[in-house]
Amino acid sequence: MTQTTAEAPASAAVRPSVLMCRPDHFTVSYRINPWMFPQLPTDTALAVQQWEVLYRTYLDLDFDVQLIDPIAGLPDMVYAANGGFVLDGIAYGASFTHPERQPEGPAYLQWFANAGFDAREPASVNEGEGDFLLVGDVILAGTGFRSATASHEEVARLFGREVVSLNLVNPSFYHLDTAVAVLDARPGADRPRIAYLPSAFDEPSLEVLRDRFPDAILATEEDAAVLGLNSFSDGQNVVIAARATTFSRQLREAGYSPIGVDLSELLRGGGGVKCCTLELRR
Repeated sequence: MTQTTAEAPASAAVRPSVLMCRPDHFTVSYRINPWMFPQLPTDTALAVQQWEVLYRTYLDLDFDVQLIDPIAGLPDMVYAANGGFVLDGIAYGASFTHPERQPEGPAYLQWFANAGFDAREPASVNEGEGDFLLVGDVILAGTGFRSATASHEEVARLFGREVVSLNLVNPSFYHLDTAVAVLDARPGADRPRIAYLPSAFDEPSLEVLRDRFPDAILATEEDAAVLGLNSFSDGQNVVIAARATTFSRQLREAGYSPIGVDLSELLRGGGGVKCCTLELRR
C-alpha cells in the first residue's frame, strides 16, 4: 500500500451495522433524475447479481448487515440510504420529494420501529442518509434538489448535533452522498476525512468544505460521473465503484484500502454503493 508523507494515516476500521434492500423489483419505469431513461430496458437479474456482490463484500468485512423486504411496485427501494437517518438509536424517517418514492418512507419507518429504534415521523421533506452524512460529531446536510432546508433544522433539534447545510447545484449530483464520501465518520475523531466533488456545490458551500476539511480528497469529474463518491467506509476499507480508478488511487495514497464493486445496472437508477447502504447507529 502506498502512502504519501503529506497524508495522515487512515483510522482503524470499525464494524458498522447497515440496512440493505435486495433489488428484486428493480427497474427504471419513470424518470426522476438525470440518470434514469425508462425507454431503455433494464436487467433486474443483473441488478440482483451485482447487489449480491456488494452484500457479500460487506459480510466479508464483518459488517452487521440487516435486510428490509423489497416491495413490488417500489423499484427504487433498493436505495436504502434514502429510507431515513439513524443516529443514537433514533430513526428519523424519510419524506420523499417525488410521488413515485413516497410509499418507501412509511415502509422504512415501520422497519425501524420493528427493529427497536425510536422511529420518528418527519415533518419536513427529506431523503434520509442521501442528504444527511455524519462526519465526526457534525452532520453535513444537503439541499438544493431533494431535502428541504427545514429538515436540516428538524435534524438539529432531534439529535442535538451541529448541522452544516450544503447547497447542491448540479442535477446529476442531487443527493449529498453522490458528491461527498465520508472516509472516517467516528465521533471524536481527531481528523475526520471526506472526499468531495467541488463542482457539485455553490461557492458558499465550497468555502465551508475548504475550511472544515482542508485535507479532503478532491474527486475527479470522471470518477464522480460513475458515482465513485457514492461509497461506504468503515474507517479503513472503502467500498467504491469499480470504475472510479483515480479515486481508488487517491484513497490508497491516503492510507485507505479501496474495494471496487460493479453496480453499473443500479447506476441506471441513479444510485451506487452508498445509496444501497443505510448505516444503523444505536
